[in-house]
Amino acid sequence: MAVDSATSAQQILSNLARTDTQKASTTEDAQNRFLTLLTTQLKNQDPLNPMDNAAVTSQLAQISTVDGIERLNKTLAELMEGQQSSEALQAAQLLGRGVLVPGKGLVLTDQGSLGGFKLDAGADKVIVTITDANGLEVAKVDLGAYEAGTHSFQWDGTATDGTPAAAGAYTVSIAATSGDDKVTATALELGQVSSVIRGPKSVDLQVGSLGIFQLNEIQQIL
Repeated sequence: MAVDSATSAQQILSNLARTDTQKASTTEDAQNRFLTLLTTQLKNQDPLNPMDNAAVTSQLAQISTVDGIERLNKTLAELMEGQQSSEALQAAQLLGRGVLVPGKGLVLTDQGSLGGFKLDAGADKVIVTITDANGLEVAKVDLGAYEAGTHSFQWDGTATDGTPAAAGAYTVSIAATSGDDKVTATALELGQVSSVIRGPKSVDLQVGSLGIFQLNEIQQIL
């Protein structure tokens, strides 16, 4: 027997509507059942041993607490939804922008290259070592002293022997020191924001081929 698609769709939508109504009235039904039960208890209590006022108050307080928690959860969900919408609008402004994110890649073009690093503390010497796809050292650049925080650097492509390095992909490592002490340094990679992804718990950014990053992972906007 053939099934009319319009009728089938209408039935599905009707079922969904009933389901939504049932969900919305669950808390209200629970409260009504509780009040009915409490009223019945009061009507049928032993006159010689009536229910203690404290017990009645306690039960009323419990149902009030449950209702309050339900309302609080709903309010928090609405606040989180609003915050996520605001973050999505802010993230949309980054589309097409260059950003520095955690990563060890460095791309050399005809105009040179740009990378970055993050220092947990101030350093009097920061050295960037650049290697090729085979792991061979191509250049070592002494950037000098930097304060704690996020910084960018440029490499013009000049190799250690003074010749121009070939355009392409390289890998960097950062070594930072303050006197004789090592300073924790994180290499940062340049990428371009290509899309905004609104997930169930956060707003994320697709940074080209580098992958997906959260907003708090964007260390610098260029």
